[in-house]
Amino acid sequence: MLKKHLALFALALLPLAGCDTAPPPGIIPAQGFQLDRYQGRWYEIARLDHRFERGLQAVSADYSRNADGSIRVVNRGYDAATASWREAVGKAWFNGAADVGSLRVSFFGPFYGGYHIAALDPGYRWAVVVGPDQDYLWLLSRDKQPAAAARPALLAVAARLGVPAEKLIWVRQDRDDN
Repeated sequence: MLKKHLALFALALLPLAGCDTAPPPGIIPAQGFQLDRYQGRWYEIARLDHRFERGLQAVSADYSRNADGSIRVVNRGYDAATASWREAVGKAWFNGAADVGSLRVSFFGPFYGGYHIAALDPGYRWAVVVGPDQDYLWLLSRDKQPAAAARPALLAVAARLGVPAEKLIWVRQDRDDN
């Protein structure tokens, strides 16, 4: 049953896996990016709605370096409707220079989608990520409950990108097992 859920989760990510891995128009990925500082766990604080994450709570993403130079990506979320965890493991590569926060990521074979860090806290405490277009947006934090100053900063970036706050889904991060 778990394999079936993983396969469905991977297939649901196909809309992200277009051929276009360049940043969307108007998005300038984070410059001076340092993968060593970005690695580790990030918690999804808010996102735009998409079927592949619909209903998920306690969503996190873990990034680590693979021996081949790629980046291992593990996305995980709790599906309350089925009382089970869903997980997808992918691989990412930089689109260009390793000090620019623009990557292509694949969760399903040779299909890649864009992953662009549109804003990054200088202390690497929060990030705003867009996908192949601005219909894909995630507000991430190192903490399940980010510092009070982080939320207005995240919302300001989302607004600058044209995403109204009322479109965001705020992710419950109240589980102890993530």
